[in-house]
Amino acid sequence: MQLDVLNTAGEKTGRTVELPEDIFGIAPNDHVIYLAVKQYLAASHQGTHNVKDRSDVQGSSRKLHRQKGTGGSRKGNIRNPLFRGGGTIFGPKPHRYDFKMNRKEKDLAKISALSYKASGGAIRIVEELSFEAPKTSQFAGVLKSLDVAGKKVLFVTPDYDDVVYRSLRNLPAVKGVSLSDLNTYDIVNSQFLVFTEEAVKVFEGDEAAKAPVAAEAPAAPKAKATKAKAAEAPAAPEAKATKAKAAEAAAAPEAEEEKAPKAPKAAKAAKAEKEPEAEKEGPAEAGGAEAENA
Repeated sequence: MQLDVLNTAGEKTGRTVELPEDIFGIAPNDHVIYLAVKQYLAASHQGTHNVKDRSDVQGSSRKLHRQKGTGGSRKGNIRNPLFRGGGTIFGPKPHRYDFKMNRKEKDLAKISALSYKASGGAIRIVEELSFEAPKTSQFAGVLKSLDVAGKKVLFVTPDYDDVVYRSLRNLPAVKGVSLSDLNTYDIVNSQFLVFTEEAVKVFEGDEAAKAPVAAEAPAAPKAKATKAKAAEAPAAPEAKATKAKAAEAAAAPEAEEEKAPKAPKAAKAAKAEKEPEAEKEGPAEAGGAEAENA
């Protein structure tokens, strides 16, 4: 849906604004609108009402007279709710009136209300207001040029504008809100919605931001998977070489340990061969010495 942008004199500027169909062109849901309005009004109740029951009012707890034998009705103490000055029966106590609504329900209610206004031709787009100082008569002139004077108008700006707010606050049928504070009750309670051009462009920006994300989302996982496979492919030979080196390093100490025990065995064998020779040479030398002494 396209709408013309008007200037403060009510004339077309030649610029148009495209209203997103998923915000201003859906089939409205009446029930969620009812729930959102009910929640808004319920949350505005303070709920501080309170009454005094028979335990709160002042008075004695003594029984007024005996139960039987007086000819009168049965009575308890003076704080009986049936007596003047007694406590109140089932009176209101402080409690909260608000209730919870899901975020999706609130959004659907707001979008449904905007769709109703768009289908009824109750939306105006005006260029940015440039007031040097707050002036109620000047703002009233703008509303008159937009052909909404004397109507219940909801004026929506992208952000809080103090000059605009102070210009419209004395007009009884006009309410100004920023775009972030827009709610279902204010939309339903107004006859016309007047958006500034910058406020409506926020809706266009949201749609533009959503489009590229939806197109690029499926491609991201494939790229990551391809990179992961490419990283794994060259790494396989390196992993095998690393395992081979680790196996050789583990086998080297075992080979040394197998060689190490053979050395003592060879030494023992050589020692065993030398000992008999020494024993043979010992007696021979002893016999030669005795012969020389003789």
